[in-house]
Amino acid sequence: MTIEEITDYVTGLGGVLVLRPTEGSEAPEISWGDTFFYYAPDGVVPACQPFATIVTKDYPGDETSGLNRPGSFRVNIAVSKTTFAEAGAATDASLEDTVVAHPLYAAANWLAVVNPGAATDASIREMLREAHDRARARSERRAAE
Repeated sequence: MTIEEITDYVTGLGGVLVLRPTEGSEAPEISWGDTFFYYAPDGVVPACQPFATIVTKDYPGDETSGLNRPGSFRVNIAVSKTTFAEAGAATDASLEDTVVAHPLYAAANWLAVVNPGAATDASIREMLREAHDRARARSERRAAE
């Protein structure tokens, strides 16, 4: 899977706002080149965390995935407690094309995949759909309040 394939899949779920900070934007420099997915059918960044991200480099304190290699990236997905528990995720964040517990946000039920490929394609799509559905439901609950 490529970053574009993941982005196309997520945007196809509907109501998704994709942020891709670039040089010169107001976003912190560390985020330039990364991708953040929000459920925001109105096109306004909500006051919450994204439901999924794609990072293209190691962040300070999050170097275990070895993303500073050319062409490497990691997709990160916020899933339910049940999905997280059922994933049986590995804990070695450097494994490629393997569902792993996010090296920093596992306690918040985030799963991750470094350089996803054939082995994780179906799992990633399933997890992204769940994360999107959960973000949509949360947004609808907030709008009804």
